[in-house]
Amino acid sequence: MTIFRSLRHYNYRLFFTGQAISLVGTWMQRVAVSWLVYRLTGSAFLLGLITFLSLIPSLVLAPYAGSYVDRHNKYKILIITQIILMLQAGALALMIWFKNYDIFWIAALSLVQGLVNAFDVTSRQSLMVNLVEDKEDLPNAIALNSSVFNAARLVGPALAGVILSTLGEDTCFMLNFISFIAVLVCLIMMKLNLTEHKKSTENIWMDLKKGYDYLKASPDLASMILMMAASSLLVIPFTTLLPVFAKDIFNGTATTFGWFESAAGLGAFFGAIYMATLRAGKNLQKIIVFSGLLLAISVVALAISPSLILALICTGLAALGLMAQTSSINTYLQTHADDLMRGRTLSYYIMAYQGVLPVGSLLMGYFAHQFGTQIVVAFEGVAGLLIVAAYMYNEKHRQELKENAISLS
Repeated sequence: MTIFRSLRHYNYRLFFTGQAISLVGTWMQRVAVSWLVYRLTGSAFLLGLITFLSLIPSLVLAPYAGSYVDRHNKYKILIITQIILMLQAGALALMIWFKNYDIFWIAALSLVQGLVNAFDVTSRQSLMVNLVEDKEDLPNAIALNSSVFNAARLVGPALAGVILSTLGEDTCFMLNFISFIAVLVCLIMMKLNLTEHKKSTENIWMDLKKGYDYLKASPDLASMILMMAASSLLVIPFTTLLPVFAKDIFNGTATTFGWFESAAGLGAFFGAIYMATLRAGKNLQKIIVFSGLLLAISVVALAISPSLILALICTGLAALGLMAQTSSINTYLQTHADDLMRGRTLSYYIMAYQGVLPVGSLLMGYFAHQFGTQIVVAFEGVAGLLIVAAYMYNEKHRQELKENAISLS
């Protein structure tokens, strides 16, 4: 089938299989951590703080990680990071097993996860191009990778909702620990022939500057990364406040929160399937605009939803828009960035997405505590509309300058 064409590549098939298993555990852990923190503290601010700590290292370390990955064996880096993340999940499980509900250590382990993820995500994204021999299949591989991520987002929270209500948070953490075995086995089975780039003899900070200069000279790439950063700061943090909708606004339980996460996963899954069906050469800029509009309008609708059912539908539509937007930007960057600069380009994308998101989560968590969750989420949706408008204006202006330059020459 066309939608699964990238699975014909042996290495990518192994990667896809390992991720499919492990990501279910990862989403179970995310839901369990969010629910545990909010159950223990009842604080939207602390909920945002934990998300902040788990993602803030990407803001600081992502450019360094990109340069580091470009200089070293990304495959070996990925194996090391997966082992450390496996141990982090095991530590969380043991802590809760022994009834040590210490917010400080939950925060510390979240910070460790963030530090490791800065290198893990960059190496994983950068390795993708080496897993697919036919580069025509690369956009499909990226979209399928997003599909499995969001299928796991559908299954993981649903399972977590049941397990949290029956067995507790520690079981979610332990299942995530076990799921990493699948990734490690699949990575070990791969037959990779990585092209070793000549290691730069320059200071690594000079490498970082080269990445920045490359983006300055590539306004199409830079504008997408800036759009991603603005969305991560002002729009995407609505996902951090979903436990508040579940527990306080709709008077639900852990199962209700699982429904919200699963609704988001279902919407994102359909968005990823749509992206996987696209053929090479599709106008990704148009998809970025339309998906951004869908995200923003759905977030506004979520804020004013009078019923749980409508709120779940809006959550699903918002996640569909978010998935299509991030996947389009990711695909464009991977297919348009120079091979020697891909790691650094993707590191700026990761910094804009996962690095800025914790700042937004902390900020929106604080504002939600001060002004109310529904008011803040409505503001996030309006901000999303303004961000799309700014991107469209910038693209139109850039095209006009390009056409003028051609006519003058």
